Amino acid sequence: MSETGVRTTEPGRRRPARERLLAAAARRFYADGVTATGIDTITAEAGVAKMSLYNNFSSKADLVRAYLDARHEEWLAMYRSRLERAESPRDGVLAVFDAYADHAAFAYERGFRGCGLLNAAAELPAGDEGRTVVRRHKEEVERLISCHLQELLPERPDDARTMAEHLAFLLEGAMARAGLEGDDSRLRHARAMAATLLDRL
Repeated sequence: MSETGVRTTEPGRRRPARERLLAAAARRFYADGVTATGIDTITAEAGVAKMSLYNNFSSKADLVRAYLDARHEEWLAMYRSRLERAESPRDGVLAVFDAYADHAAFAYERGFRGCGLLNAAAELPAGDEGRTVVRRHKEEVERLISCHLQELLPERPDDARTMAEHLAFLLEGAMARAGLEGDDSRLRHARAMAATLLDRL
């Protein structure tokens, strides 16, 4: 899996047009923004004809949703990779923070600009299906934190849910500041703060 959220094929094999379009869209949407990126830019970077785009996606909005879905799956893959090394529910919570830091560490073309999902959502109008995709992703992140905390606090389900919300807010705030500052230092600080809070439970 690449930093664009698109599965790569074996070396020497040309990727299908859909994969190339998604990879190009991911690079351009993240670097330049959804609104500023036109169909012509994406097809030129992907090396495909415009008709090929419409053979794979019904519209630019459809491509944007596919990009958001790919970003979500990419993040889940990083989280699962981190979770494989977790030895406790506490480690599981921190794996969520680590997955965000892993995302920040990618070699982005124009530097790290924060959460690609939130960046895209900020450009989409209220009620857009893409915003629903982003909301569900953020809800899933909080749900994962909550599940680990429920394991850690089996007799305190209300405390687990409250703490999950607090940690989700901490994580999102750190991601926003990290995006503005262009590096992962805020995310590393947020992880340390989360570890301290977990140790006090």
